[in-house]
Amino acid sequence: MATIKDVAKLAGVAVSTASYALNNSTKISMETKLRVEKAARELNYQKNGLASDLKKDKTNTIALILSDLSGPYYSELIKGVQDFATSNGYDLIACSSIGGANSTAVKFLKEKRVDGAIILAHNISDQIALESARDCFPLVVLDRKLPNDNIFHVEVDNEQGGFMATKHLIDRGHKTIAYVSGPSNSLDNNKRFAGYMRALKENGIGFQSKWKIPGDFTREGGYRATKLLIAQQDLPQGIFYANDEMAIGGLQALQENQLQVPDDISVIGFDDIQISEYVSPPLTTIAQPKYEAGALAVQLILQVLEGGKVSPSFSLPTKLVERQSVKHAGV
Repeated sequence: MATIKDVAKLAGVAVSTASYALNNSTKISMETKLRVEKAARELNYQKNGLASDLKKDKTNTIALILSDLSGPYYSELIKGVQDFATSNGYDLIACSSIGGANSTAVKFLKEKRVDGAIILAHNISDQIALESARDCFPLVVLDRKLPNDNIFHVEVDNEQGGFMATKHLIDRGHKTIAYVSGPSNSLDNNKRFAGYMRALKENGIGFQSKWKIPGDFTREGGYRATKLLIAQQDLPQGIFYANDEMAIGGLQALQENQLQVPDDISVIGFDDIQISEYVSPPLTTIAQPKYEAGALAVQLILQVLEGGKVSPSFSLPTKLVERQSVKHAGV
């Protein structure tokens, strides 16, 4: 395994200069910094952020890296990760990826401050994940697939979930259905949209671009998207929101405009977060196994650390949860 001395030698600098460069010090020029970083990449050098303090390789800690620690979707996922980690003698560090490449989360990955990591953060780039994964440092990604022997993929079947949501509206007599989307760079969102499109196609319903409205997986984004749909003065019969948070924001916008759900318009969400059962009307949605996904991700990391053979990819099923926000045909 390459050391910082090897990096310094290849870059033609002193060891102290190489250390400054790899720790983003302003004491050296950008040209020198780039030369050292290039040498580090060529040697596949990875600094261990705990080595100087702990003098050991194993931390008995797993990192969970999320785009947002505050959303209700994440609570069950975190619980699944935490329960399975602690029951196996591991600590959990949950951290936000806000800041992207400069975030604390990336330091955990690049400096191997933990024994393995679970990633559900679209702003952690594929390149960072690929550069970080290595032997004895497994990563589990929940939002993409990456070609690396040390990266494993746990996916909820988002496309089938999107299909079920849209098909449910169609089966209840809806012919015009809007899609309020999450971020365009979210694989989960894109798979749900693919399911929506498949359901329309299989039922002979044409896609209308005016009824695909961008949101950002937040309540505020769903509220704004619904206000835009209303402003077009040509409402569809139903709206499929790519997650429950946006659907709840949409319910508020519809209520403010004296539109009754489901009498005037039907609404369906995705995720089955806890509050979806208690809004008015209770939200029909697609449930996904959030707790199970978290527990499975930890189990995969532990199996790899113990030298076991692990399948590179897993897919978990979704299911329709019928409540009161979708109008039945003929009602």
